[in-house]
Amino acid sequence: MKVKALFLAVVMFFAMGILAHAEKVVKLDCNAIYGPTSFHTQGAMKFAELVKKYSNGSVIITVHPGGSLGFKGPELLKAVKDAQVPLSDILMGVVAGSERIFGVSSLPRLVKDFKEARELYEKLKPYYKKAALKWNQVFLYAAPWPPSGLVTKKPIRKVADLKGLKTRTYDKNGARFLKELGASPVPMPWGEVYSSLRTGVIDSVLTSAESTKNGKFWEVLKYFTPINYAFPLNMMTMNLDYWKSLSKKQQQAILKAAKETEELQWQNSKNRHFTALKIIQEHGMKVLDVTPELDKAMNKAAKKIIDDFLKQLRNKKVKKIIEEYAK
Repeated sequence: MKVKALFLAVVMFFAMGILAHAEKVVKLDCNAIYGPTSFHTQGAMKFAELVKKYSNGSVIITVHPGGSLGFKGPELLKAVKDAQVPLSDILMGVVAGSERIFGVSSLPRLVKDFKEARELYEKLKPYYKKAALKWNQVFLYAAPWPPSGLVTKKPIRKVADLKGLKTRTYDKNGARFLKELGASPVPMPWGEVYSSLRTGVIDSVLTSAESTKNGKFWEVLKYFTPINYAFPLNMMTMNLDYWKSLSKKQQQAILKAAKETEELQWQNSKNRHFTALKIIQEHGMKVLDVTPELDKAMNKAAKKIIDDFLKQLRNKKVKKIIEEYAK
């Protein structure tokens, strides 16, 4: 009996030791702006899956698609700052009113392809991280939407075709760009776009081929013009107080998952762009080339916006980086 009691005591001792060193399970909610079929939402879900894996199940992130937690736009930076939501996927241009640098990726025609978009992102990433910390959050990763185009009912071949066009835009840069070209920009949450097209509140959208596919815009619109407006970034951030409450191992697991998700999402963005272009054409949409007249007018409008943006920048290093691409 003494031997049995001693054995049980040893087992209990080791069991208690294992429990003492086990990570406390932390459950976190993550706000996602777009619906479950959006590749950014799917990226957030993949991130949550990897975090669970690398943290050995000690960090459980639940992704809430479609802004179902009630946070959808310009308020997101503050919502994460105040811990109203622990994590959120954020379209950076939408919160540029709170932190100017987050508007860089949606500057019109600043970069011409995915390669340049990635180069610019890597150069600015340290400044994005610093800006996030200013807002009491950790910058985890970011990835771009495929390049934005114009989705319309009628073909856009010249500047005059844009006059009075009621176009949904996703941030202030896009609104000003279209206004410079004579269109009538309309800011609007993504969830209201399709119904607004149906009812005539708007008659066009500034968005990617990927979003055109997801929105089934071929049911209400006919043309997609790849104007290469921008490669706008979505970022994933986490409230700093929640971050500090985690163990070092849990933090490392999140960073590892973030790095892997970022690489995956950049590749996904590129792949989805070309796949989406094919799909929308299969559903009857016509993809139009940009005419020389339209291209010239867009470059002129873009330069004006970028120049004004640079004039208001205080950080000389960031300004120099942007100027390299604005030439």
